[in-house]
Amino acid sequence: MKPRPRDSARGGFATFTLFTISFLACFYVAGRLWQDSERRVMLMSMLEKGGGGGGKPVTVEDKLQLLGCKAVEKRLEELEMELAAARSQGYTSPWVNTNIVNKTGNKPLAVIGINTEFGNRLKRDTIRRKWMPTGDALKSLEKDKGIVVRFVVGRSANKGDSSDRRIDLENQETKDFLILDQHVEMSEEFGNKAKNFFSVAVETWDADFYVKVDDDVYLNIDELGKLLRSYSEKPRAYVGCMKAGDVISEEGQRWYEKEWWKFGDGKSYFRHAAGQFYIVSRTIAQYIYVNRDLLHAYAHEDISVGSWMIGLDVQHIDERRVCCGSPPKGAVCSTI
Repeated sequence: MKPRPRDSARGGFATFTLFTISFLACFYVAGRLWQDSERRVMLMSMLEKGGGGGGKPVTVEDKLQLLGCKAVEKRLEELEMELAAARSQGYTSPWVNTNIVNKTGNKPLAVIGINTEFGNRLKRDTIRRKWMPTGDALKSLEKDKGIVVRFVVGRSANKGDSSDRRIDLENQETKDFLILDQHVEMSEEFGNKAKNFFSVAVETWDADFYVKVDDDVYLNIDELGKLLRSYSEKPRAYVGCMKAGDVISEEGQRWYEKEWWKFGDGKSYFRHAAGQFYIVSRTIAQYIYVNRDLLHAYAHEDISVGSWMIGLDVQHIDERRVCCGSPPKGAVCSTI
């Protein structure tokens, strides 16, 4: 009796299914065997290196590290691809204004941030007349000497008000501002302002040094360039006119510190750079940027920055040439 067509179809389908399963099983086993053989070759290579000539014996940790290296390399490649894809799609940090990001490809020697406030237009104009280049000369300073100079200001608590608009108009005219969109401009927030300045500056310019000065300081840019180059071999430099002093615990007095009790019974500040002018190297600025949400700001900017340095392996450099109030011969700065 001839088989029915339906039975023939079922038999053919079953054969095809078994064949497919067998093929996949063989492929899987072959792949595992190949993977195991690669690992055996690597382990044998390590054993040969470690066993000959009285070399160091291979430990279990060495074997595990070797076995995991390929997976780590693969993950790093994936992360690099993801980062490249994010950049290609226009991703930027919310801290950074894309209009001011360095697009020249040149690595600056230093970024100088001049701390200013909304009502200090006269001080800014004085600086522009005395030592800060303007227009094409400002661009030439960046290109030829690798020094970026910007006035640093935050935003009004009432965003978009007349204070913000005046700064925006001035910046359209001069193009020499670094506006901290994430920071509210308040005199009692200078510690946080310094933190925000370093964070934005690090993301915007990959400089060797980051310099903070007040807008009542005259700066000799040529002397500053020489000074910074002399510290090029110090990757963790915290440079300034170092000082210490008493903690003011009486409310209502100038320089009152509301957290005075944290400084102990002696009520004395640790050594720190004066806030009028100080320099940090790239590594320190990057640390501030990465840990900005964890770094505490005290009542005063210089104390805040100095406190961030206390637990770090940084080099405190007492540089008298940046003591602007009583500048010595060959000083980098002076008070305007």
